[in-house]
Amino acid sequence: MAQAPDRDADATASAPRRRDVLISLGGTAVAWPLAARAQQPAKRHRLGVLLYSTPRADPQMKSMIRGLRDVGYVDGQNLAIEYRYAEGRPERLPDLAADLVGLKPDVLVAIGGDVTAVAVKATQTIPIVFTSSADPVQLGFVASLSRPGGHATGVTLLMDDLAAKRLELLKEAAPRVSRVAFLWNPDHFDNELREAERGAPPLGVRLERMPLYGPGDLDGAFRAATEGKADAIYVVSSRLTVRILQRFVDFAAKSRLPLVGGWGAWAQAGGLLSYGPNVDDMVRRAATYVDKILKGTRPADLPVQQPTRFELVINLKTAKALGLTIPESFLTRADEVIE
Repeated sequence: MAQAPDRDADATASAPRRRDVLISLGGTAVAWPLAARAQQPAKRHRLGVLLYSTPRADPQMKSMIRGLRDVGYVDGQNLAIEYRYAEGRPERLPDLAADLVGLKPDVLVAIGGDVTAVAVKATQTIPIVFTSSADPVQLGFVASLSRPGGHATGVTLLMDDLAAKRLELLKEAAPRVSRVAFLWNPDHFDNELREAERGAPPLGVRLERMPLYGPGDLDGAFRAATEGKADAIYVVSSRLTVRILQRFVDFAAKSRLPLVGGWGAWAQAGGLLSYGPNVDDMVRRAATYVDKILKGTRPADLPVQQPTRFELVINLKTAKALGLTIPESFLTRADEVIE
């Protein structure tokens, strides 16, 4: 007679195998979430960017992208950049800013003082990182440079003694200069006129004020410079003057006048010299503030940064065309000599 199977024995024999399976499944069950967490991409932050021109045309935006890469952010990977740009039409900026605010970005970047003014009106809650060549305190973006106190911070290109230093360098490169046409946009809040007027008398220089409110004022200013027998031109950098930079340089060349401007672009375009901050460096420093805010720092706790590095650029080709002999001691101090 066939013996009935020993069910208890089978159960005992199979039990270890079942425990092995359960242990194995249990181990896998624990491992799966860990592996999934390890493979998950980093959080993608949303960055809003408000521009006067376009992302392709704005040189500061190129610097911002490089700066963000330096601190570990890449658009399309751990960062999603939402651009809104006015294509040179400032009347579009308020609607574009409102559109960006509606997207609720983690941080909003505003390039330029005129753009920042619109951004800070559009939101009181979203952190703003700005770059501005105008005075952010006078414009109301921050309570003070050291203690911004609100939801905006960033970098400014202003330094009090730069205007006097530019006049000093101009006088050193062209010692006969005594009457300087000073062209600036009064709507651009900066301290250059005040500081230039303070620095001019000790150098034996007289400033002739020539305000520019728009491109239509330029021909009149040039006529005034000619009729007033100006022997040099000082141009304050602003959105307006940088946009029509080449017209200043062409007039100076045609009139055989040395021109001094705020940073390298002026000398590179044909002006005699420029002295000012490295704009690329300043914008990259603004990118580090984006990083800090994304990691939890409040804008109110980040002092507005001012330039610490200044570059002297001299166009030797222009100097020769003007009949100027630049001392070797002057050239050795230059960060860039254009020949």
